[in-house]
Amino acid sequence: MNRTDRLHALTEELRRAGPRGRTAQRLAGWLEVSTRTVKRDVAALQQAGVPVWATAGPGGGYVLDAAATLPPVNLTPAQAVAVAVALNGAGAAPFAVDGRAALEKVLDVLGPAARAEVERLAGRVWVRGQAAPRPRAAAVVEQALADRRVLSLRYRDRHGTTTRRRVEPHLLARTGEHWYLVAWCQERDAPRWFRWDRIEDAALTPEPAPPRDPALFGTPPDDARSVRGEAG
Repeated sequence: MNRTDRLHALTEELRRAGPRGRTAQRLAGWLEVSTRTVKRDVAALQQAGVPVWATAGPGGGYVLDAAATLPPVNLTPAQAVAVAVALNGAGAAPFAVDGRAALEKVLDVLGPAARAEVERLAGRVWVRGQAAPRPRAAAVVEQALADRRVLSLRYRDRHGTTTRRRVEPHLLARTGEHWYLVAWCQERDAPRWFRWDRIEDAALTPEPAPPRDPALFGTPPDDARSVRGEAG
């Protein structure tokens, strides 16, 4: 999640909290950032004129003025449940934090009757088991892909060997039970697939990731598709 998206998500979460507000610690855990980052983001929102203020004392946090309005959205209860179902098992998937923010935004703007129908339908869709844990480096990898910047990775291969790599992110792909970062490895000067859950650490670099011919990364299988549903 880049900073612009994070500021928007932060505003929506504070709007959702109402007069109760949210502590910096809770916001940090929700957005998967440090409390220092949350405080900087709140300061940026305040400088931009967003009516956010801090509450003092035990349990104090940040509160958004109730006058802030909600953006319009039109989803049926069934569509909202479909989003919830899709996101429920996506804990380890790319952009899962953004997905949670999107779901809460959808629920917030529904009227009382529609919200009640969502609760009724959602109560009739059950899942069993826990979603896979989200990789520690996920947020950094997502930002690098969104911002088109080179990543510095610490990666553990299938033999347990850990190496350092500088890579140019190309896409995120799921095949079988695992997600992979498909990238151009600068050390190998070749495309490589890095399993999402084996990326032990990642850091953004200031170096832009240059555009490369998609053909360098191979031809997707016939049954592969983007998350928008198009083949390839």
